[in-house]
Amino acid sequence: MATTDDAGKNDAGKNDPGNIAPGKNAPGKDEFGTERRAFNQKVIDDYRENAGTLTIAELAGADLILLTTTGAHSGRAHATPLGYAEDAMGRLIVFASNMAAPRHPDWYFNLLANPEAIVEHGSRRFPVKAHTTAGTERDIAYRALTTKIPHLVDHQSRTEREIPVVLLEPTD
Repeated sequence: MATTDDAGKNDAGKNDPGNIAPGKNAPGKDEFGTERRAFNQKVIDDYRENAGTLTIAELAGADLILLTTTGAHSGRAHATPLGYAEDAMGRLIVFASNMAAPRHPDWYFNLLANPEAIVEHGSRRFPVKAHTTAGTERDIAYRALTTKIPHLVDHQSRTEREIPVVLLEPTD
């Protein structure tokens, strides 16, 4: 399954949207009225079946990666589709928004527990090591990410927590 509430037990994290489907309805629902986990699984399946080219109408042409983390408690693999940017050194930048929820997404807690993960980018699959940015590094990465995905600025303005900006550095 795409995202499981593996790192925490409150309702805010149970339906981790993976930052792809803007939520406008009740918690756990995306704007299309589909359960987020089911929608994320549909995206994951479509991504893998089409070497990263999404054919789902709502996301056709979207530029995403799949991030597979190891569950902080279960030790099981969990894949999450995410928007991203790339920096000059080839590292991928992702935003732990959780759709501006008051709680970080489960995939972020999984990375804190085990920063080694797998990224699928198109037909490529490779290991990465994650770290959360801070200070000037965060400012630079945040600018790169919000330049590519401008609506993420709105996510930060809708929550009191500072949304983590995470760098995924290829290790192969």
